[in-house]
Amino acid sequence: MQGKLIVFEGVEGGGKTTQMQRIQGWLQGLIDTPVIITREPGGTLLGQELRRLLLEYQGDEPIENRAELLMYAADRAQHVEGFIKPLLYQGSIILCDRYTDSTIAYQGYGRGLDLNLIHQLNQIATQGLESDLTIWLEIDVEIGLARTRNRGKMDRMEQANLEFHQRVQQGFQQLAQEHPDRIIPINGMLNLDQVTETIQLILTKKLTAWGFAI
Repeated sequence: MQGKLIVFEGVEGGGKTTQMQRIQGWLQGLIDTPVIITREPGGTLLGQELRRLLLEYQGDEPIENRAELLMYAADRAQHVEGFIKPLLYQGSIILCDRYTDSTIAYQGYGRGLDLNLIHQLNQIATQGLESDLTIWLEIDVEIGLARTRNRGKMDRMEQANLEFHQRVQQGFQQLAQEHPDRIIPINGMLNLDQVTETIQLILTKKLTAWGFAI
């Protein structure tokens, strides 16, 4: 595959969406390669329905943790096969809001589900496709949650208690330690422009190493 998959990760309120939009515009002005934004869950038509269930469901019957995990896996399988891989084969650069690390952090560390099971499901859903680079926007959990509250309506995941989100943060920290070549932490507490500039510096070096003309 000629394209590259760049993932943005982090706890709630970390600024992933804003930074992805900024980086897309900057990258598209820098290189001729198409730069596509997508997200998980919800990167396909089927995924949009799964996203609604996962994040907006308000029924009396709670979503069980393993059912939640399997819905995320289904979303990812559809996303990878029907959207990400075709674009990578065409040579596109894909900026993805969340990927496999989020499942490990949220359902593994946050929900306490078996990590080996999650790794197996991620492998099945992705057919082994890993990110070429993961940008981890690291912020204080309580500040991030305060940002989501200020935005108004909070989704089902954002409504989880503080302890849950602290465990999720620990998951991201552990993943960054285990995969330093793939996951690059960035201080998300800096101001908006400083975060963008830091990401731009990292991507400029990566693009050059990958052989893109910039």
